[in-house]
Amino acid sequence: MKTNYIISTPRLGLRRWLPADVEPFARMNQDPVVRQYFPNLMTFDESAASVRLIERHFDEYGYGLYVVDVMSTGEFIGFTGFSHPGFDAWFTPCVEIGWRLKQEAWGQGYATEAAQACLDYGWGTLGLTKVLSFTTVLNTRSEKVMQKIGMTKVGGFEHPGVAEGHVLRPHVLYEY
Repeated sequence: MKTNYIISTPRLGLRRWLPADVEPFARMNQDPVVRQYFPNLMTFDESAASVRLIERHFDEYGYGLYVVDVMSTGEFIGFTGFSHPGFDAWFTPCVEIGWRLKQEAWGQGYATEAAQACLDYGWGTLGLTKVLSFTTVLNTRSEKVMQKIGMTKVGGFEHPGVAEGHVLRPHVLYEY
């Protein structure tokens, strides 16, 4: 079991990425159900590149998208944390909170628990004053997490990284 957790709850440990995380992350990103609300699946190389970007974000800002492990087993179940969206919109630049968990971890309250712990850490330790979150309007499960952690819907937008006319382009935007 890993013990280098930056944030923890009774059930979950959140930490920076290790080389061993690339494989389970890549498997998760190849799951069509997990990637249902994204335009495509990710290859192994794309997942590995994503981990490198996440780690660069940590190096630059001191925070990022944390690996989420189940404390009792040390099992990698996904990520939750903060990032800076890489596109221009009326609300950027901003700090975004996001999450993605493997399908087997769904329905157990892990996303809400990890996101709430991240927000608490963001306010108390990082000194964040405003955090946004967004998802496609079709992703009601993720939107419910936003609501459960106390975020307020402030509008919507057309995601510039999704092709015009694509069903995933309309997004909801929440703020805390």
